[in-house]
Amino acid sequence: MSAPGPIRLVLADDESLTRGAVGALLGMETDLVVVAEAGTGDEAIASVRRHRPDVAVLDVEMPGRDGAEVAQWVAANEPATRCIILTRHARPGVLRRALAAGAAGFVTKSAPATLLADVIRRVHGGGRYVDPDLAMTALMTEECPLTDRELEVLRAVDATGTAADIAARVHLSPGTVRNYLSSAMQKLGAGSRTEAVQRARDHGWL
Repeated sequence: MSAPGPIRLVLADDESLTRGAVGALLGMETDLVVVAEAGTGDEAIASVRRHRPDVAVLDVEMPGRDGAEVAQWVAANEPATRCIILTRHARPGVLRRALAAGAAGFVTKSAPATLLADVIRRVHGGGRYVDPDLAMTALMTEECPLTDRELEVLRAVDATGTAADIAARVHLSPGTVRNYLSSAMQKLGAGSRTEAVQRARDHGWL
């Protein structure tokens, strides 16, 4: 019986230097091989679809779809691929959203490469890993006061879009969108929809 092959990885990070450094360090592990790299969420999905890796290592913040959204797509479309989220900003809300999206691991970018390699092996074997400090912070952090609909509307906000533009994205009426925005702004103590989005992101709820 032949020995099992190396664990095949897709590595996605919008910072090319970080992606290259992580890829080089992981490539030094004899049982790991990076089969593709990606700089955006859409590229990550395309790479997973093409290569069907064992594990996808995803930056939480990428242009287009973020790491949690990519993990959600992978869970629905390529369930044999396990996902690990990398982040520089240890926001508890991001942790909860990533795990809810199906991610099996959550590691900070400050972690040593040897730890990431070990987490990859653990996740590939069916296990899970969450950075202990992140897990403790998440348990001690206040719950998000916003409803799922309010969060959905805030995610659709951009710098120039009107309520009608947002309504078209989330398939609601403009009046309903304005109501959700007003409620979210009130809960967050924000003076504008843009400020509400920023405050929600600062707490890791978006």
